[in-house]
Amino acid sequence: MTTFFPPGTAPTEDAERACHQVLKVLQRIGDKWSLVLIGRLRHRTMRFGELHREITGISQRMLTLTLRQLERDGLVRRTVHATVPPKVEYALTELGVTLLEPVHALGLWAAEHRREIEDNRERYDAGAERGTR
Repeated sequence: MTTFFPPGTAPTEDAERACHQVLKVLQRIGDKWSLVLIGRLRHRTMRFGELHREITGISQRMLTLTLRQLERDGLVRRTVHATVPPKVEYALTELGVTLLEPVHALGLWAAEHRREIEDNRERYDAGAERGTR
């Protein structure tokens, strides 16, 4: 795999390992629910129930799994308050905040090019039906 190496350079074993690690990070932050959660937490700390109500289509299980993965990666901080019942809040960490600018830029790019991409998909699909691909 030579995805993140300059052209004409041979990857070392350490560089290959680093490349695989980068791909794992991109997989995490590129996940649909991870991006939505990062976006929701960009302005304030939120409780689980708030997140679940605001994110259409996410199951409680998927919300729990995604929050745990983001917490494991150090992008989200989970704080448990010793109350009855326990109050649990989620917030972006400093590392998580560093994702806001690139995620915003990616969103702007997608919004700017969505019609062009949709047109390309329609042309591609029409060609596939005719067997001209």
